[in-house]
Amino acid sequence: MLARARLPASGLHTKSVRRAPQVSVMVADATRLVQDAQNRHKSAPTATAALGRALCGALLMGCFRKDDEVVQLNFNGRGPLGQLTAIADTYGRARGYVQNPNADPPLRPDGKLDVGTAVGAGVLSVVRTHPRMKEPYTGVVPIHSGEVAEDLAVYLADSEQMQAAVGVGVLLDRQAQVTSAGGFLVSVLPSADDFVIAALETNLSQMRSVSELLAEGKTPEDIARIIAGGMDVQLLGDVEPTYGPCEEDDLRQRMRRAVATLGEQEVREIIAEQGFLEVTCEFCKTSYRMAEDEIEEILVLSSEFDSSAAP
Repeated sequence: MLARARLPASGLHTKSVRRAPQVSVMVADATRLVQDAQNRHKSAPTATAALGRALCGALLMGCFRKDDEVVQLNFNGRGPLGQLTAIADTYGRARGYVQNPNADPPLRPDGKLDVGTAVGAGVLSVVRTHPRMKEPYTGVVPIHSGEVAEDLAVYLADSEQMQAAVGVGVLLDRQAQVTSAGGFLVSVLPSADDFVIAALETNLSQMRSVSELLAEGKTPEDIARIIAGGMDVQLLGDVEPTYGPCEEDDLRQRMRRAVATLGEQEVREIIAEQGFLEVTCEFCKTSYRMAEDEIEEILVLSSEFDSSAAP
């Protein structure tokens, strides 16, 4: 579940007046989604943690915005993980991939997975798209730590001028399987008082990790109230995070574009060698095999287009 709430902070005031919301809080339980991602990508523990954190971050930054808006996080680091990408929409759907799902550097001195080293130095780009946008909005910042949450907080401050606290985490069991995964995004609204911000900072500094709280059975609503401390909470809705969408029709269209791009000679060489053409989605790891008659149709159409475009 991904829950959204606002904190009017009326609990901190003695006057019985209606306060405008001062803080927005989103909390995600993305355990099933990250388990699904791990199963699809067959990822090593550190790669799973990195991918899971990115998926949670994309969910938190993409959900409850304008309908049909999509946010894409690209961590282009120089660590062994390679590129790390996560995409989410306003409906709680997310998908992602890592260039090297086997990346698993040694543990940090404190015994925790070293996601920062796996990601490495580089740049984080965040792309927001919407059907009504003339062009996507892209923000780029240097990767701050590679631990994902800190990087997203830095991005929000630098590129979107949002004062926010971000926490994301993935907890694995002794068999390196996902036990829990989730995160929070606390954004301060313009109406927030200084003592409200100070109270939130204290609450967050004393709070255990989201993944630990989820593993104990806490719900996103429970965690939102822990973040709020003694402040009032107004729940504004929730959605169920799911992996995807990765539709067969989309794979088929990507396959058709790939065939047209390769050219007739290369396509026929592959057919002669392998007997078929197949594309695998890098996000969902689903494969689509194209039949020979469908390939012939694309080659004919591509040839006709090239002929008509020739001077």
